[in-house]
Amino acid sequence: MEHARAPREETPTVVAQKPHEYTITYATTEPATRKIHFSDKEIKHLAIAALLVIGVGLSFIGFPNTFYNGYSIDYATLVLFTIIFTTSFFIHEIAHKTAAQRKGFWAEFRLTVMGAILTLLSIISPFFKIISPGAVMVAGFADSESVGKISIAGPATNIALSTIFFAIAFLIPAPIFLLGAAFNAWIALFNLIPFGLLDGFKVFLWDKKVWALAFTASLVLTLISYKIIM
Repeated sequence: MEHARAPREETPTVVAQKPHEYTITYATTEPATRKIHFSDKEIKHLAIAALLVIGVGLSFIGFPNTFYNGYSIDYATLVLFTIIFTTSFFIHEIAHKTAAQRKGFWAEFRLTVMGAILTLLSIISPFFKIISPGAVMVAGFADSESVGKISIAGPATNIALSTIFFAIAFLIPAPIFLLGAAFNAWIALFNLIPFGLLDGFKVFLWDKKVWALAFTASLVLTLISYKIIM
C-alpha cells in the first residue's frame, strides 16, 4: 500500500491506493478461547439423548435376576442403575468434547438419526440394547496426535469409572456397583476396537502402545466383572 506524504501545513493525511491493492492479515485458525462451553442447540440434543438413554436403562427391568428382590421389583436398584448407566455414557461423550475444546477445536454433541432410532428401539426390544443416540462432532485441522488424544479421552474415563466402581464394590458389597464397573468396562472395550469410526482405530493410528495399554486394561476389567457377575 502506498502512503502520500502529508504537507507541512495541518491538513489531513491522504492515502493513495491503487484499485488492485489489498492488505492481508495472518491469524491462526484456532478459536481465541479454549473454554468449555455448550450451545443452546447442543443442550437440546443432549436433553433428548438423555431421555433415550434413561429409557434404555429403565428397560432393564425385564431382567429378573438383576432387579427382582424375591418376587418384587427392586425399584431403588433399578433407578440407581439407570443413573449410573446414563451418567457413564455422557461422561464418555463429554470427555471427548472437553479434550477437543481444550485443544481449540469446535466440538459439540449432536444426535444422529440412525443412532437415535437404534436407541429408541432398544427401549422396547428385549433382544438387544444399544445406546448410541449421537456423538460429539469435532471440526478443525488436526494431526494424528490430536485426534488420538481426543479419541482416547472417552474410553479412558470409562476405564477410570470401572476401576472406581470395583473399589466401591469391594468396600460395599452391592451388585449395583459391580454392574456399574461391568458396564463402564464394556463401553471402554467396545470403543477401543481398532476398526472403522470407533475411537480405538484413531488411537491405534496415533500410538499403538497407548492403544494396547488401554485395550488390555478394558479387557481385563470386562473379564473380571463378567466372572464375578456370572
